[in-house]
Amino acid sequence: MSLAIDRLAIIGVGLIGGSLARALRERGAVKHVVGCGRDAANLRRALELGVIDEAHHDPLEAVRGADVVVVAVTLGATGDILARIAPGLGADTLVTDVGSAKACVVDAARQHLAGACARFVAGHPIAGGEKSGVDAANAALYEKHRVILTPMPENSRDALARIRLMWETVGADVFEMDAVLHDEVLAATSHLPHLLAYALVDCLVDLGKPVDVFDFAAGGFRDLTRIASSNPAMWRDIALANRTALLSVCDRFEQTLAGLRGLLEAGDGAGLEVEFGRAKAARDEFMRRRR
Repeated sequence: MSLAIDRLAIIGVGLIGGSLARALRERGAVKHVVGCGRDAANLRRALELGVIDEAHHDPLEAVRGADVVVVAVTLGATGDILARIAPGLGADTLVTDVGSAKACVVDAARQHLAGACARFVAGHPIAGGEKSGVDAANAALYEKHRVILTPMPENSRDALARIRLMWETVGADVFEMDAVLHDEVLAATSHLPHLLAYALVDCLVDLGKPVDVFDFAAGGFRDLTRIASSNPAMWRDIALANRTALLSVCDRFEQTLAGLRGLLEAGDGAGLEVEFGRAKAARDEFMRRRR
């Protein structure tokens, strides 16, 4: 089965939404793309780049007549957007999102979309980067990357199948998962690493040494803190939206760090090597599986 979207509405034409529009267009899967956002300059740029064909500031106007609507705004704005677009959705319009936390999005959909919940499929592409805006959009962004869908019992089989096909069309590997489980997994593998990257940079900024420590930072520091260049507002919303799961994994990390600190205080080199070796083996296996 091939995908054919006559009219696609992207609410939030940044890296994620813009990349999806570009990827679908390159594969001939969409005829007309409507972009919606508050930033007039970004929308003009999206038109110039050919990412979208039509621009709106009003989400309600943007979704009228759309076959598929993709909500690609920050998690803090998702509920408001769903409420605003609900009156403009057609009887067959499919809606999905790209948020990094899913339980809160599922709750918002049930609150604001009423009968349209059968056609709302919550989703999360595990792809992105530290750059934002439509200029960062990349048609290859989703190739060989995972997309997690967290279906609701209300979802129709057709809606789920078509949203899955949309992501598969742009090269993604699609998985289905319970929304709460998704949030627990992503808290550990994505949200905590971002929190740690921001914290490490903040820690070094506040060292107060007589030299600028960043002048002596090498590749390891750059690799570890790359994601601290991510959009702060977006990650504020993600952290708050998934704070229960994130706080739980923070507790676990603090316990692990305390254990390493104890070995360090005791001068236990053998113990440190065991812990470092176990971590190295786990990461090496992860990298082997990802090849």
